[in-house]
This record gives sequence, structure tokens and C-alpha cells, in this order.
Amino acid sequence: MNTQETLLPRQRSGTLSRQLFLFARNFLRYPKLLGSVIPSSRFLVKHVLSLVDWERARVVVEYGPGVGTITQEILKRIRPDATLVAIELNPCFVEFLQNEIDDPRLRVVYGSATDVRRILDELHLPQADYVISGIPYTLLPDGVRRVVTRETHHVLQPEGAFVVYQFTRTVLRYVEPTFASVQQDFNLFNILPARIFYCTP
Repeated sequence: MNTQETLLPRQRSGTLSRQLFLFARNFLRYPKLLGSVIPSSRFLVKHVLSLVDWERARVVVEYGPGVGTITQEILKRIRPDATLVAIELNPCFVEFLQNEIDDPRLRVVYGSATDVRRILDELHLPQADYVISGIPYTLLPDGVRRVVTRETHHVLQPEGAFVVYQFTRTVLRYVEPTFASVQQDFNLFNILPARIFYCTP
């Protein structure tokens, strides 16, 4: 076994440890920005990402990437010519993602999901094919929930989708009046069990 092969598992383990530590520390510092004390489980990540047509996805937006649990899995799946825009409001997570993930398809943006339209314009990107969100609607003010939902609908392609995973049904009363179709699913294999909403314009 060569040196590179020996180091790879340690490197992955080190990154995972840093992810968990950073996530837990920021949950204690900024509980209103995070919906859980630990990142999403691999079962939830796989479930959420199975809803995406990766061959068609050229522009993908992720709200609240945190420590990159889903971000890195998206990058494994998207096309070589696709772009992933990760919008994060926590500067610690922004710095972590920029330092840990070296992929030219990734654009990490410090900002709010309410500004998604402006962010895509500034990056000179067309409308998004998918927007994936784990930001906790329960902890957001009513006005912010409405703006995020409205702006997301605005930036999506006609055949695009807003994929949301949450621990409650709070998001439902915002997406149902805005999107033509809202399909619901549930994933038990996460702490806490998660609800998944697939919303199309």
C-alpha cells in the first residue's frame, strides 16, 4: 500500500471530525441558524438527492450548506459543466467550505437565501434547475419565510424544483400557495426524522 492510500482514510476521518466539531460548536453559538445539533444522516442525504435529475441539472442552489454534508454529495453527482451555488449565512461555515472543498464548480456565497435572485444575477448564472434547502423554516420570522419561498419560485426554471427537508410541516403553508405542485415524503433514518417536500413551479 502506498503512502497516498494510507493517508486517505485519515484525511477523511480528520475532515469528518472537524465537520462535527464545527457544526456542534456553531449550534451552541447560533441555535437559530441551525435546525439540528448534528449534520444530516447519509440516509437523508441519499433520499433528498435521489429526487434530482442530475443529467439535466446545470445550475443547482443549496441554502444553508453548513459544513458541506450535502454539498460534497451534490458535487459527486453534478455534471462537469454544472455549477453549485452554496448560500450560507454563517461566516464560520463559509470559511470552512472554502478551505475544505476545492472544486471549480462550487461557488460559496456569504449571504441570505432571501437574496438568491441577486446572487445568481451577480454570478451571471441563468435560472436554477434545482434549489435544495435544509434551512429551518420553524426558526425563521414569517416575513423571511415568505420572501425565501417567493424568491425561490422566481429563480427556478419552469421544469425546476425546490427540494426542502425539514423536521416539521411549517414550510408547507408557504410552499403550497406558491408552487403548482407539492409532493411530500418522510425519512425516519435521521436525528430527528425528516420531512421532505418536492415543490415544482
